Amino acid sequence: MNRNLCYVLALGAALSLTSCGKKLGQFSSDYFTVTPDPLEVVGEKVPARVSAKIPAKFFVKNAEVTVTPVLVFDGREVASQSYSFQGEKVRGNNPVVSYEKGSTQTIPVNFNYEPAMAKSELMLSFNVQQGNKKYTLPRVKVANGVVTTAALADVATVNPALAADAFQRIINEKYAADIMFLINQANIRAGQLKTDAMAELQKEMIEANKADNRVLEEINISSYASPDGGFELNNRLAEHREKNTKEYVTNQLKKDKITEFGELTAQFTAQDWEGFQKLVAQSNIQDKDLILSVLSMYRDPEQREREIRNMSAIFEQLADNILPQLRYSRITASINVIGKSDSEIQALYASNPSELNIEEILYCATLTDDNAKRREIYQTATKLYPNDYRTWNDLGLTQFKAGDYAGAQASFAKAASLGNNPEPQMNLGLIEMTKSDYNKANNYFGSAAGVPELGDALGLYYLKIGDNAAAVKAFGDTKSNNAALAQILTKDYSKAKSTLASINTPDATTYYLMAVLGARTNNESMLNTNLRQAVRLDSSLAKRAVNDLEFANYNLSKALQ
Repeated sequence: MNRNLCYVLALGAALSLTSCGKKLGQFSSDYFTVTPDPLEVVGEKVPARVSAKIPAKFFVKNAEVTVTPVLVFDGREVASQSYSFQGEKVRGNNPVVSYEKGSTQTIPVNFNYEPAMAKSELMLSFNVQQGNKKYTLPRVKVANGVVTTAALADVATVNPALAADAFQRIINEKYAADIMFLINQANIRAGQLKTDAMAELQKEMIEANKADNRVLEEINISSYASPDGGFELNNRLAEHREKNTKEYVTNQLKKDKITEFGELTAQFTAQDWEGFQKLVAQSNIQDKDLILSVLSMYRDPEQREREIRNMSAIFEQLADNILPQLRYSRITASINVIGKSDSEIQALYASNPSELNIEEILYCATLTDDNAKRREIYQTATKLYPNDYRTWNDLGLTQFKAGDYAGAQASFAKAASLGNNPEPQMNLGLIEMTKSDYNKANNYFGSAAGVPELGDALGLYYLKIGDNAAAVKAFGDTKSNNAALAQILTKDYSKAKSTLASINTPDATTYYLMAVLGARTNNESMLNTNLRQAVRLDSSLAKRAVNDLEFANYNLSKALQ
């Protein structure tokens, strides 16, 4: 064989052995970039993407590498899903890295969030399979720490849905009676003053005059004439009917010794076309559609009457069945029923709660801001009115606020069993949120349409699943820590600042979020002032702040001293 040819073949074999037979070299941290860096909590996960740029002449052709992202923190570590890629001569289905050209690979990363991850290192471990050989390469650190701001979303601060009482201190009741008149007459017939309606009206006014908790607020008289006979005649008739009725009422009030009745008002309507149209529409008159058509076609009262009179057969039915009902005076008494005062309700609850009706005892619970006292009142309500879902729902609300989620769940479930009501459905969704079962929570929220508190619950739900934009939309104009957090995470810092400043009862988290805003907007004074107040209200936040990457570029000694 030609000596030169042998040399070439030997050199080729040597090169082949070099690219396939040697061990893979160590990976360098320069090969990797992480997005985001540092890592960041999204919902309750820590997701990221590692981009690996493998240089040419590095990845041997018969090597298969399994990369495992590992987060090291607090003396322990957790691993993300492993990712494998292979050389050109490996038989497999993994992405191939060219020996000559290198390659860019993307490695997905995802961890379940834990608070201690704030101070951590993201490492990549490498296991190599090369032919029959297996070996491990040194780990490479690619990122430091986790921004944990999203983890401040707190289900405990969401207000469960209240099933409200229907208590009204003043309830207005109206009682009415009609005095009917004959055609073209305004005198009051004796029989019209002896009807059952007139007797009931008189009785109610007399009782209201005597009772301490009832006030005769107003008496009104409205008198009418039917729309036949011409406007001038009807105007005089209606006016006389009003005058005679008012005179009767005035005399009867004196006779019954009713002196406190607010105001006596009276008015008359010459031609009651509106009442006429309503009665015709409700009637069984065969040609009523024709009559209604005439009413809509002509606006002039005189023209209307002429056109209807021209329909002689129809007018006869109107004269017999409709028009007599429009010749009357209606007397209406407006009576206010005054309920128990706040002090009376509280006193009765203390002495004998069974004397309170369901609305009063539910209202009683709203008269205190003491959650323990409210829980006691609702417990009493469940005993007195066990079949009203509101007692159980609102008891669960107080248990939820006290952190007794097991007790709250039992109460909400009992409320849900007493009917298809939306409030307990929403509240059961909050219970599932405390268990991080967001699918169940969302199902419950879907059955709670119309509940005022639902927007806040949905806002938190979206925060927890990492959809920050949807959270902002769900919160709307809510002024809460969770709403401000959603705005911070979507980088709407101006709106977040306004939201936090509008919270009625700011707590430690409110001030901590304001400090985060200070850090993100390079306002060191704002950071220090608010972080100092946050730590004053909750000393545990000092340790969090020290490890919080939001403040990594600032000296916290002034705020934490």
